[in-house]
Amino acid sequence: MMIFYMVAGIFVIITLKGFYRLRVYQEYDIMYRLAHMFTNYFWFFAAAYIIGGFVGILYRVFREPYQQIEEIAGAVEKIYDTGDAPIELSAELKGIALNFTELRMKVRQNERAAKEAEQRKNDLIVYLAHDLKTPLTSVIGYLTLLKEEQEISSQLQKKYIDISLEKAERLEELINEFFEITRFNLTTLTLEIRHINFTRLLEQLTYEFHPMLGEKNLKIQLSCPQDLMFACDVDKMQRVLDNLLRNAVNYSYPDTTITIEVTIEEDRLHMVFHNCGQTIIPEKLERIFEQFYRLDTSRSTKSGGAGLGLAISKEIIELHGGTIRAESENENITFQIELPYRI
Repeated sequence: MMIFYMVAGIFVIITLKGFYRLRVYQEYDIMYRLAHMFTNYFWFFAAAYIIGGFVGILYRVFREPYQQIEEIAGAVEKIYDTGDAPIELSAELKGIALNFTELRMKVRQNERAAKEAEQRKNDLIVYLAHDLKTPLTSVIGYLTLLKEEQEISSQLQKKYIDISLEKAERLEELINEFFEITRFNLTTLTLEIRHINFTRLLEQLTYEFHPMLGEKNLKIQLSCPQDLMFACDVDKMQRVLDNLLRNAVNYSYPDTTITIEVTIEEDRLHMVFHNCGQTIIPEKLERIFEQFYRLDTSRSTKSGGAGLGLAISKEIIELHGGTIRAESENENITFQIELPYRI
């Protein structure tokens, strides 16, 4: 544009000069005076023409981008508006307008998810605080009976002590859930990778669950390559396995078998936890890895947890570069884990 402007100016000047030379002027002629002044101050007019043209061109070149920047700045403010109308920009910025509209939708979704998680956490704390009263009241009641009863049979004494111990253990679980919520909100998970015998880790874990299995007459069937070596954060991976196995025990039908199958395919380690239990409806299955989400909303004393186990497990698996998903149909529940196989 600048080159065109300069060429046009030179053409006009040459044309005017040629016209001035061809025509005979009188001294009193106004055109003569103007032409004479133009000739005498040629460089001044040339400089003014160049500077003025340059400024005009710059204004025209930058005016449109500046207007677009202002338009985009205004659209950015609309991302956080509460209205549902799509963000509209000029035709040249249509693509940006669509991106801003999608971004506003994602912001809304994130805000709703954060509010729902916060509400679930608050509800959970209220439930836990309420649940603390029940075992505490029982413990105090039975200990009071033991203190005040002067003559009590050893059989009844043992019964009161057993009940008090059971309620005290439940009280400890509820208190631990409070700490679990705090730790999840205040800490960032980091990995300390070590090489371990993954087979032995699973065998040890399943052995530790035998007392819990006996309550519902459950069995565990483990299928894993012998002496499988694997690189992972041992403590955190053990937490994942413990969470999945504990869920399988809590939500399994009595007299059924929990299966754990580990296979290696190329450079991936696959783990499948399967148990027989009540089918999880799709609406709950989609939210099963959300923070503070609990399948058992009735606050059962047997299976009521803080709703953090699967959320933390998912985070740990993803930190290892893997994925975890849940499936449920025909009274079968399956958790599948896929991890990069490192030895």
